[in-house]
Amino acid sequence: MLFRTFHIPPLAFLIGLVALVTGGASGLGLGVVRRFVKEGAKVVIADLPRSKGSQLTEELGSSTIFTPMDVTSEQNVTAAMEEIEKKFKQLNVIVNAAGIAVAHKIYNFNSKEAHRLEDFTKVFNVNVMGTFNVIRLGVPLIYKNEPDEDGQRGVIINTSSVAAFEGQIGQVAYSASKGAIVGMTLPLARDLAKPGIRVVTIAPGIFDTPLLGSLPEKVYAYLKKTVPFPARLGNPDEFAQLTQHIVENKYLNGEVIRLDGALRMQP
Repeated sequence: MLFRTFHIPPLAFLIGLVALVTGGASGLGLGVVRRFVKEGAKVVIADLPRSKGSQLTEELGSSTIFTPMDVTSEQNVTAAMEEIEKKFKQLNVIVNAAGIAVAHKIYNFNSKEAHRLEDFTKVFNVNVMGTFNVIRLGVPLIYKNEPDEDGQRGVIINTSSVAAFEGQIGQVAYSASKGAIVGMTLPLARDLAKPGIRVVTIAPGIFDTPLLGSLPEKVYAYLKKTVPFPARLGNPDEFAQLTQHIVENKYLNGEVIRLDGALRMQP
């Protein structure tokens, strides 16, 4: 007996939704921006003024706007929310993809130098305080949405890292900041359950972003070999695919999802 295979196109869940993506002009954030635009969403690209945000809006068209933003600035984030409400009248999804890293041991016994407190503080300010800042100032706008049949008004997706669980040598600041985002996930989901706003965190492994692209070829090749399967770096669109699924799957809430090809980081 012959069976005919039918292609069933995916439901267009993202059409008509408005998403704010921090760090949206490069790396993982850019992957989310491109996918969400392709799937019919309106996207607000939030990144530093010196980023390529303006060029991206020219490339991607009227479904996007660029809002210059330092995520640690209350003034910047508030201005972005006002612009979103003025331009799109609503906000349905926040993807917090902005982040930075430093690499320092807690103490360098050769140079006799301790890890600089200002470096630790800067990483925490951007990665943790910035994520918190965008959420606290974005929630009031999401709350204005009419709830759906489940009472949902919107979704917040944060970005942690596998370094939250297997931080490597020299990653104390970065790992601590990403661990804090993991720790925020369930309390945020519980805080926002009654108003109908879900909160999910993604913990990506090693992804092919501009940061890694600047590494020497030998290091780049070695990193690929550390991933069990598939033995390569992640593609930003694979991160974006997961963010799309989180938006579409309304029963995902209060969870941290690893996206790493079974990678477990070595010291």
